[in-house]
Amino acid sequence: MLRPVLETVKALGRERFTIEYPEEKESLPDSYRSMFKLDMSTCISCTACAIICPNKTITMVETPTDKGIKKMPEIGIERCLFCALCAEVCPPKCLTLTKDYGVLESYDKREFIKRPEELE
Repeated sequence: MLRPVLETVKALGRERFTIEYPEEKESLPDSYRSMFKLDMSTCISCTACAIICPNKTITMVETPTDKGIKKMPEIGIERCLFCALCAEVCPPKCLTLTKDYGVLESYDKREFIKRPEELE
């Protein structure tokens, strides 16, 4: 009966296994892929990203820009594999993946559908 108390006291003196997120961020390898970033000014509405997506998570939606209405990618992150095929096939390289994983936490599934304006 005394053993669990002793183990708890010993554990208090040990180094922590977890980090203090979000104050401390984990170091990530260069190959890590997370949130998308879209440069709306260079997007040419070619739909290559939507065509190549294996899970069909990218749909082209009409978006108002300073040059008028353009079709731009809307991404359903909840089904994304983060394979980066969309970024590789993008001719102007306006769609990229970042290391920002903090935006991938939510209680509402609808927040995982990102409109082009939210990807800037």
